[in-house]
Amino acid sequence: MKRILTISLFLIACVMSSIAQAVFGEKPKLVVGIVVDQMRWDYLDRYYYSFEDDGFRRLINEGFSCNNCLINYIPTTTAVGHTSAYTGSTPALHGICGNSFYIDGKKTGCVDDDTVSCVGSDNGQKGKKSPHNLLATTIGDQLRLHTDFRSKVIGVSYKDRGAILPAGRAANAAYWLDTKNRCFITSTYYMSELPKWAKDFNKHMGKDKELKKIDGDIGLSPYCGTLTTDMAIAALKGEKLGKGEATDMLCVSYSQTDVIGHKWGTRGSRTDGTYLQLDKDIARLLKELDRQVGKENYLVFLTADHGAAHNWSYMQENKLNGGKWLEEDAKKTIEAAVAKAIGKELKPILMALYDCRIFLDHQSISEQGLDLQQVKQAIIDHLKTYQHVQYAIDFQQLATVSIPPVLRNRIQMGYNPRRSGDIYYVLEPGYYEFGAWSSPIGTTHGEWNPYDSHIPLLFMGWKIRHGATSREVHITDIAPTVCQLLHIQQPNACVGEAITEITK
Repeated sequence: MKRILTISLFLIACVMSSIAQAVFGEKPKLVVGIVVDQMRWDYLDRYYYSFEDDGFRRLINEGFSCNNCLINYIPTTTAVGHTSAYTGSTPALHGICGNSFYIDGKKTGCVDDDTVSCVGSDNGQKGKKSPHNLLATTIGDQLRLHTDFRSKVIGVSYKDRGAILPAGRAANAAYWLDTKNRCFITSTYYMSELPKWAKDFNKHMGKDKELKKIDGDIGLSPYCGTLTTDMAIAALKGEKLGKGEATDMLCVSYSQTDVIGHKWGTRGSRTDGTYLQLDKDIARLLKELDRQVGKENYLVFLTADHGAAHNWSYMQENKLNGGKWLEEDAKKTIEAAVAKAIGKELKPILMALYDCRIFLDHQSISEQGLDLQQVKQAIIDHLKTYQHVQYAIDFQQLATVSIPPVLRNRIQMGYNPRRSGDIYYVLEPGYYEFGAWSSPIGTTHGEWNPYDSHIPLLFMGWKIRHGATSREVHITDIAPTVCQLLHIQQPNACVGEAITEITK
């Protein structure tokens, strides 16, 4: 009888817990989204016993871990990952198809905007940034809409795209680092003048003794994460986030992990030290949230925009498959192969090879009287002669190509007809494009493979029970999960699904 009573009480408690999470009108005071640029999922285990109790281990031990969170599109790059996490969508719909891409034949950086000006320094071009290329709403946009714009939404990062894209089009502000002048800036898209707290923070940065010790790019130092944390805490206090009637949102992106990974790879003391320092910085941020907002009053999630491959030479040294794909070499041979197939000398017909995509110069092709389909087929036939190319696909013929369904799905979800180019090629596992963001001992990312697409996803705080799931979820499930917890509408191009283990 006692056993039956105990079980009954347990079931009632579970039901009451579920009801507590389903009460309309209850909301956290603050939502904090953290993106760690280039963080592989297996780093959580690799560094677990090296982490301190109050950073990553607190998120794991007190929160809920989605251990099989995958990126469900290609390419797996910074701008796309940040956007997809906060919109619940993919490049096919939200329009951010890479860090750079072509819109109707014109190359553009994902957040480049010549209609706005820099605010906070004299580095004009660095400040000509905005979310105007973003086609979909974010969590923050939906939060602002839901509260009739009473909510505050702020983005902070070393990278402009890491601050701007998560915060969304209706954000109150986004701040990124001007590495030349060593201060945080924004653009006239958001404001005409930095708020006093941000000016004070920049003055403090100018006197920072640790910062003065760093020569060259701040992003190559773990201290970059410390500065990002300092700025996030300054925004938290300066904007009084979590202290108003409406729920606020703070979007923090750590970029030094990506810059250092590209330079020195997934292994070694530099990468190890970067993550151990980041652990301290995250612990400091969480403690400040406890003090400023209250331990039970904020909801935090942590994820990554993509992972990273092990360095190709490291793989080969250990008898594993891996290698580099040289874009410029391929570009020359592709042009020659098309001319041979057409049977005459041609003016350039390629605009770029980027993120395993080929962007054709449609105007040049038209002016030379060439048949577009013949050009595409010549390129595809040539690509198939490369030893380490597994598939080459005309985006517009994707439905009829014989490829594994997982690849078809991810290519389709990453394809925007006006922005993604013409042809996509799939490299063998372990092979990657070796370009400007690669070094002989470093790494890169962008592929469909688990090393690039398997990312951490941790939730902690308001209404989050401790636990874990190994069920497959996706980066696009983050936004609908947060929105359901907040009882607000999903972003307007959302294709993800709420993670019921968290929302029930």
